[in-house]
Amino acid sequence: MGRVQGVGFRFFAERIANRLGLVGFARNLPSGAVEVVAEGAQPPLEELLAALGEGPSAAQISEVTVHWAPATREFHDFGVRYW
Repeated sequence: MGRVQGVGFRFFAERIANRLGLVGFARNLPSGAVEVVAEGAQPPLEELLAALGEGPSAAQISEVTVHWAPATREFHDFGVRYW
């Protein structure tokens, strides 16, 4: 999670996750943070994490909080959520 505004971060996460074959979602939280939930093999997840730490070119990433957990297998693709 991290605080992001107006830089297309959710769509950046979606593009990278889809390229890596991951499933899950990215969404804005009421706090202004962006939550990214992704499932897949560990190497692509680590690549996504590295990309999220850099973000799109207009982003200034100050913090990334990571929580590793077993996959739920509830996702079939990766997309941007609006709730």
